Amino acid sequence: MGEAPARKLPALEPETEFFWTSGADGHLRIQRCGNCGLWQHPPLPRCAACGSEQVAAQATSGKGRIASYTVNHEPWVPGLEVPFVYAAVELIEQAQLYVLTNILAPVDAVRIGMPVEVEFERHEDVWLPMFRPARGAV
Repeated sequence: MGEAPARKLPALEPETEFFWTSGADGHLRIQRCGNCGLWQHPPLPRCAACGSEQVAAQATSGKGRIASYTVNHEPWVPGLEVPFVYAAVELIEQAQLYVLTNILAPVDAVRIGMPVEVEFERHEDVWLPMFRPARGAV
């Protein structure tokens, strides 16, 4: 893997730090309710379904499908290559569980419904979850 492009990085706050650092061991973590099992992203202090405070980060499969996407042509920071694909990836763990992210693939290869897998891009102590087409998807 080559050098990562410059990006605006998120602040590591107590509520979301697990999401931005979980890539260090190669696992995408999403908050899940220990009471009813609902996955929710972004994280909340209580479960959106049952109201339980028994919510915690849990590793996912890191697999999903592209639910929607847009092609960006604006270089938001110097050195950011354009065009690139920004997508809503629906994780296989639960319907309507989305991660908004970049798709690491040629723009013309991306399609709605495409199976994808997580890949992390490291920037200091932040591991940005990006997605690549799953093997055999392109």
